[in-house]
Amino acid sequence: MDLFRSMQVFVATVQAGSMSSAAAQVGLSPAMVGQHVAALEERLGTRLLNRTTRRQSLTDFGASYIEQCRDILDRVAIADREAEALQTGARGQLRVTAPTTFGAEVLVPALRRYRELAPEVTLDITLTDRNVDLVEEGFDIAFRIGTLPDNHLIARSLAPYRMMICAAPDYLVRKGMPEHPSELSSHEVVGFTPAARSPWRMSKGGDVVEVEPARTVTVNSGQAVRTAARAGLGVVMQPAILLSPDVQAGQLVQLFPDWHLRERPMSLLYHRDRRMTPRLRSFISFAAAEFGVVAEDQASEVGETSGLVRDFDV
Repeated sequence: MDLFRSMQVFVATVQAGSMSSAAAQVGLSPAMVGQHVAALEERLGTRLLNRTTRRQSLTDFGASYIEQCRDILDRVAIADREAEALQTGARGQLRVTAPTTFGAEVLVPALRRYRELAPEVTLDITLTDRNVDLVEEGFDIAFRIGTLPDNHLIARSLAPYRMMICAAPDYLVRKGMPEHPSELSSHEVVGFTPAARSPWRMSKGGDVVEVEPARTVTVNSGQAVRTAARAGLGVVMQPAILLSPDVQAGQLVQLFPDWHLRERPMSLLYHRDRRMTPRLRSFISFAAAEFGVVAEDQASEVGETSGLVRDFDV
């Protein structure tokens, strides 16, 4: 007999209190209900029900087994509902959180393309650098920059967050073009406050340089650091995804392009128990295409986290 069907019949029998009562619920004869329960007992090699002429009761093993059956049936029902939901279009509200500068400078400008893909989805975007608990605060999905803790969220890797060192053309006219990273110690530097004490580490082949430039200005906003660089206040190290448009527009000049700077992993996180609705699936697909997600089968489980890391240079 079909194992899944037998589990359904067994659960119905226990809930109804008798095989005859369960028979009407599952659309079978009482004799067939008895055969399904007997088939389970034969498969398991032990009794599930104690039967008398007047009543039935679960054995100790039966009490444990029925909970497992209920769990399996619930999971199948959830999968069926999700499959049915995939047949409908993405709609409803999606709550997203992201680091402040990445969100303002990169994510928000890209959302026009997502709106074209899913016009019936309303987006509630929260940009913050504080720790965020996805479950407690009701977020569907989060962008994270940095190393992930070991917890129970699902993490889908995006393209690494690469850094870039830049300065404005007029600043370089005034202060000179540094030829080697070690020369940065004599330059004016605008730093991002949370990372103001972090050294700049660069490598080129076997040559590794760690520089601790003296910050003449520190700001607690990545957007302000970028603005300061364009205004000629000094040299900055910021994410390439933020500074590349300014380099292409001639507002900034990239320094040491043949040196390798540190990278930070970037991930898209959502709770493992969150139902994969069409709107959530559509946003994951959008992020994959827009921000360079790796192959879907490389998605990994990390534990439940309290939110976004604080110490990124954005």
